[in-house]
Amino acid sequence: MEQFQGFPAKMQFTPLPNLFFSRLLPQISDIAELKLTLHIFKALYQKKGYPRFITYGELLGNASLSSSLAQAANPPSEVLHTALEMATQRGTIIHIVLDRDGVPEDVYFLNSESERQVVAKIQNGELILKGLKAEGQIDIETEELPDIFTLYEQNIGMLTPMIAEELREAEKLYPETWIRDAIKGAVNQNKRKWSYISAILERWSAEGRSDGTYQRDSKKDPDKYIKGKYGHMVRR
Repeated sequence: MEQFQGFPAKMQFTPLPNLFFSRLLPQISDIAELKLTLHIFKALYQKKGYPRFITYGELLGNASLSSSLAQAANPPSEVLHTALEMATQRGTIIHIVLDRDGVPEDVYFLNSESERQVVAKIQNGELILKGLKAEGQIDIETEELPDIFTLYEQNIGMLTPMIAEELREAEKLYPETWIRDAIKGAVNQNKRKWSYISAILERWSAEGRSDGTYQRDSKKDPDKYIKGKYGHMVRR
């Protein structure tokens, strides 16, 4: 066995939920399932855009995962398939089969509240993944606007798990057009921060909107629209 040379001074990290250690890890006895689960966390964390999912083909083509599964007695593809079934039955991941140009595609999501909502939207046709569709779903040629998660990454910055959760909560509270306009307003003011966007949304929610832009009433309070929940975090 080749000895591991240790970790370097600078390196990247993959966050894991605390529940993984307290609830999930004690239940996993199969080493292949454990390896797969850790690889899925890493792969989904590194994904960009919304929603975040991984396909069977991506997992099978992961050199590091295939190498670790190759140590088992059976072929890596067979070990991977079995590990995926175990992780799905355990409830770690959600498995759905979509259509890619007439060919079934196995797709996996992390079993979180937000991703369960995503899966429900896909299954009832509310959300279409690029190049994939649910069985019986009809393709409609439309020019779709980027979702708010992609819009945030394109205009504000990297979409961290914390920011993604803030955006999901905002989706529940505000119309999507408000979120899009608030992002646009932040860009126009060169205030590329979620705290600034959230402050705009809170002001609109409290005071209403007369048109498609946010307005400042300098006679009343020139800084009023940044004195909401996140106002203390906004910097000029």
